[in-house]
Amino acid sequence: MNIGEKITYYRKKKNYSVNKLANLAGISQSYLRDIELGNKNPTIEFLSYICEALNISLKDFFDDPVFKDVEFDRTND
Repeated sequence: MNIGEKITYYRKKKNYSVNKLANLAGISQSYLRDIELGNKNPTIEFLSYICEALNISLKDFFDDPVFKDVEFDRTND
């Protein structure tokens, strides 16, 4: 899951519209929409504003349990 998809997931989980989240985060609606669509990548600063508006930490945002148990095959390194 990419950053935009995660933001969309958390936004919908909070039942926020794009406009509401953008207003709470202090960013433009068009910028948030571009992030969610994968057209732009936010800086850590802007991502922290979004996470704060969603009431989640950056750590929780990036802590993805799907990848915790993945073992990488390093035999071809």
